[in-house]
Amino acid sequence: IILLPLLKQFTWLYWLAYGADSNGSGVTVLLELVRLFHHLYSDPRSQAPYHLLFSLTGGGKYNFLGTKRWLEENMDHAESSLLHDNVAFVLCLDSLGTGDELFLHVSRPPKPGTPQYSFIQQLEQVRFPWMRFGTVHKKINLQEATLAWEHERYGMKRIPGFTLSHIENPKSELRGSILDTMAQVDIRKLKRNTVIVAESLTRFMYNLSDKGSAKDMQVFKGSLDIQDSRLSALMTMITSVPRAVQLMDREPEHTLLISSLEQELKHYLRQVHRHTFHPDRRYAHTDMAKIFHLINSLKQDFKRLLVKPATFDLFLGGCIAGYLGIVYYAIKVSHG
Repeated sequence: IILLPLLKQFTWLYWLAYGADSNGSGVTVLLELVRLFHHLYSDPRSQAPYHLLFSLTGGGKYNFLGTKRWLEENMDHAESSLLHDNVAFVLCLDSLGTGDELFLHVSRPPKPGTPQYSFIQQLEQVRFPWMRFGTVHKKINLQEATLAWEHERYGMKRIPGFTLSHIENPKSELRGSILDTMAQVDIRKLKRNTVIVAESLTRFMYNLSDKGSAKDMQVFKGSLDIQDSRLSALMTMITSVPRAVQLMDREPEHTLLISSLEQELKHYLRQVHRHTFHPDRRYAHTDMAKIFHLINSLKQDFKRLLVKPATFDLFLGGCIAGYLGIVYYAIKVSHG
């Protein structure tokens, strides 16, 4: 099972956007899932028959460039490969920091009996009754210049996947707003969504429903409880700087964020690898590649000069003329 949120935000105003809900919340949920499943898998007796691959990807604004290049490096052109044969599904986490609804975006409806279908059933069982939950089906349109969701990159490689988000429309302005700050994220709802993802994954991986476990049985409680303070601290770290792909290796605070995320993963995972990708030279002539290289124009200083209105000049000129007239009249009288 591959779990991944998009690390970078979508807006074009990179230096002014911190992407708290989209998609700092998705990264926060993934980091908390890493901690929770680390504790479950630390005991060989409590390990599920599934391996988990956690991934933080960048380049979302550039048609999910990081995911595209990672797939190209880890897949051959044959119909059968390690990813094709061993991945049950890919779950992308996007914008989970607010709202009372959740939507599972899919490229094709899962068929009964498949792992994807079973996972959706677990989501239906675990979600809170007052929440709205729905499956949104959108086919991959190869004629479009950009993809709507990250799971579509996997769908193009015939790897089943879906995206969980409180946003129903991929073109929603919420995904690219410079007003998407920490103030827009509700930690309680972020925790609730984290619980839903963690519990539904656990019920699927351990097949708890078929084993007769109660629907309201909670796995992550006690020492495995999800703490509000940890979620808030992770969100604060992730939204401390803008996360545009062009900035990540240019400023000290941005490289510090990447290093901090890497250390957080290494604290709980045995194998953590960082991959660096560059734009493909074959597409250097395209508009997307040209935009990608406009690095120096991302931040510019503007100067504003405050000048007095023309009426002030007229008033000042009148005062000076009056003063000179008085002086002239005084001199003339004194010599008269």
